[in-house]
Amino acid sequence: MTGKYTEDSIKSLEWREHIRMRPGMYIGKLGDGASQDDGIYVLIKEIVDNSIDEFVMGFGKKIEISLTEREVTIRDYGRGIPLGKVADCVSKINTGAKYDSKVFKKAVGLNGVGAKAVNALSSYFRIESIRDGQVKSLEYERGYLAGDHPVAASDEHQGTRITFVPDQDVFGNYHFLQEYIDKLLWNYAYLNTDLILIFNGEKYIARNGLLDLLERTINGSGQNLYPIIHIREGDLEMAFTHSSKLYGEEYYSFVNGQHTTQGGTHLTAFKEAIVKTIREFYNKDFDTGDVRTSIVAAISLKVVEPVFESQTKTKLGSQHMEPGGMTVRNYIHDIIKRNLDNYLHRNPEAADAIYQKILQSQKERKEIDGIKKLARESVKKASLHNKKLRDCKIHYNSNHDNRLESTLFITEGDSASGSITKARSVATQAVFSLKGKPLNCYGLSKKVVYQNEEFNLLQAALNIDEDLENLRYNNVVIATDADVDGMHIRLLLLTFFLQFYPDLVKAGHLYILQTPLNRVRNKQETIYCYSPEEKADAIAKLGEKAEITRFKGLGEISPDEFRHFIGPNMRLDPVLLRKDSSVKEVLDFYMGKNSPDRQDFIIRNLRIEDDIVDVKVA
Repeated sequence: MTGKYTEDSIKSLEWREHIRMRPGMYIGKLGDGASQDDGIYVLIKEIVDNSIDEFVMGFGKKIEISLTEREVTIRDYGRGIPLGKVADCVSKINTGAKYDSKVFKKAVGLNGVGAKAVNALSSYFRIESIRDGQVKSLEYERGYLAGDHPVAASDEHQGTRITFVPDQDVFGNYHFLQEYIDKLLWNYAYLNTDLILIFNGEKYIARNGLLDLLERTINGSGQNLYPIIHIREGDLEMAFTHSSKLYGEEYYSFVNGQHTTQGGTHLTAFKEAIVKTIREFYNKDFDTGDVRTSIVAAISLKVVEPVFESQTKTKLGSQHMEPGGMTVRNYIHDIIKRNLDNYLHRNPEAADAIYQKILQSQKERKEIDGIKKLARESVKKASLHNKKLRDCKIHYNSNHDNRLESTLFITEGDSASGSITKARSVATQAVFSLKGKPLNCYGLSKKVVYQNEEFNLLQAALNIDEDLENLRYNNVVIATDADVDGMHIRLLLLTFFLQFYPDLVKAGHLYILQTPLNRVRNKQETIYCYSPEEKADAIAKLGEKAEITRFKGLGEISPDEFRHFIGPNMRLDPVLLRKDSSVKEVLDFYMGKNSPDRQDFIIRNLRIEDDIVDVKVA
């Protein structure tokens, strides 16, 4: 029954109450730390962004970050917040210096919200501003002032120190992954030449900007076909090359130091300008895809008062470099046209390498165009009675507030897919059902994606044929049984993604679903156990007479129980490539003809426990 709509229905919330009630408006999704866009990393970013803005304005060349379990401390050596305004800057909404473009020109933080969101969403928050030989300290709990320390003398270098602990009441049983923090800090280093970042004692510094970023990336993607083209002019920096080992396109885009993972007007302009310049240089009307296939590129742009599509600033919406000024498109086109054209004239070997790569891409495209046409017809026909995909309502390539929650579970068999389908959230969770084990595609050409019905339908469901920007689900989750067959299917799917869509993996979209191995229960309590250790603890807690159930397959878990495992407390293991890992080397080791080395690895990492074989992947 609908409640009465009266004057009492109208509520005015305090800033901290609104942030805690609607955190998604301020930090995107919450999550438990398994995804790189989960809220706990956004909290770190919001504070570091403020320190970066100090560096950009010429104050403080070092930022120190420390993490102890769940407590984060960030110390910069900028100007420090004026002591009389410290409280306002962390607890008064829409207050800050970023509104004064003379003080913070081309800054990342613009709305005076970031530090307040961190304060409100932390169980403990402390800020210290050191300035002119004095320090002002304040402490908060969930946004409420808990300690107001008087201004005191200080012999520390000026700057700001912020310590916070993300609130478990908001983020649940979260955990930080160093790989994600590592990636975040390296991006800051690449974009801010000579800035020194120190995280738990490890130093991050880049001398050559985006050139360093691409050299590090290419090292993990395969051999580049020609030296990286690196251009710096005005407010634009870009670097790109073509890789001999990469299918598709791989981009890293930034605005005012912010990693715009969804691109925006600047990335669109960059792509257009590359194609236009190359077409004009060779005087040939090359297909857009043939020019951009296998490209690895990074672009960084600085804009006055940028407009982003959300508070998390993942996509640039600005049409102009500054209000009323030159368009982003024309600015980027002009710089790329002039510099790239000059480079190609002065470097004929690189120009020839690009030309040969385009011809190769053209040949491969024509070879599979016919196959793709038949494949698309197959997809259309299959879609009429397709039971493989149970789609959701909200997708990643939409503008919906919950787009980051969009998830595709890839599972095997009718029983497993049936349980997940009945238990899922129809709004944000989709299910793709495999028929048996997928093909081992190691070493095969991309033709197999369109010739193999399973792969054809899977890439069509993901919508990643032409461009990763069209990806329909933010989280692509492999959900297989916790047995040998399930592990084999998992490995074959990982091979598929790494072979043909490594950029999807590198962008942090691929996960493994963890489901419980055992259920331990008595009449009062039920405990789901994901490891032998958790099982032992559960038995110790509930007693030896507790009922113990072993889940050998996803289909054995009822839909009612499955809701516990794919809901707010879902456990996902991200598929991560270490910074020193090469996709080619990973595939060669696990799927290539190196049987003795792989056999030795399996023997060293094999653990047999309760009739399940568990292989730990390094």
